[in-house]
Amino acid sequence: MVNSERIDGRKYDEIRSTSIQRDFLKYPEGSVLITQGNTKVIVTASVLDYVPRFLQDTGSGWITADYNMLPRSTQTRMNRERNRLRTKGRTHEIQRLIGRSIRAAFDYKKLGERTIKIDCDVIQADGGTRCASITGAFVAVFDAIRYMYDEQMIYNFPDYQVTAAISLGIRDDNILLDLNYAEDSTVDVDVNIVMNENLEFIEIQGTAEGETFSKSQLVELLDLSEKGISDLIKLQQKELNL
Repeated sequence: MVNSERIDGRKYDEIRSTSIQRDFLKYPEGSVLITQGNTKVIVTASVLDYVPRFLQDTGSGWITADYNMLPRSTQTRMNRERNRLRTKGRTHEIQRLIGRSIRAAFDYKKLGERTIKIDCDVIQADGGTRCASITGAFVAVFDAIRYMYDEQMIYNFPDYQVTAAISLGIRDDNILLDLNYAEDSTVDVDVNIVMNENLEFIEIQGTAEGETFSKSQLVELLDLSEKGISDLIKLQQKELNL
């Protein structure tokens, strides 16, 4: 049995208030500020005139991502990762997730031998930063590819599927959609799901933080994720006039 309301007054199956501001920065080919509740992420997409060595002379493009949290994106200041001896494992994991998700969204092989580099900078963290980064990254990359098309760097817009991500959790047998930090830090099960506009799965990350979960609960999580992803994709489509 689920609670009808949560600590911030939302229904259990309700995403946070979300907005995507396109062309947020002057210089990148694509840039957005995505705000999801109190989480805010600046996402840029830069068109670079090279590809990794393994793709040289293949004619294929590439999409990859970096992710970073600003020192005061959290309640207490944290050191910049450049001041550490090496990048944290969590950061590597998130960067690879974002890259995989957006490569699954676009036919990047049709970009020519160019790389689109996504930079996700969390300026305020209140849960769901990796998911917000993916949702914002789709829009930023779409705009970067539209720039390439308008500038006749490419002559055909690559095939794509609108893609978004959402977090979920289980706490006291209640299934919650789109976790804020207070919820994310106390759930028994933590899940992140990436899907496209056809509601096909791109990635499912799920782990027991305090309690195990059953197959039936997993099915409930997947079903509820469809609602959250659908709401986000409608927002993306509206912003992009698709």
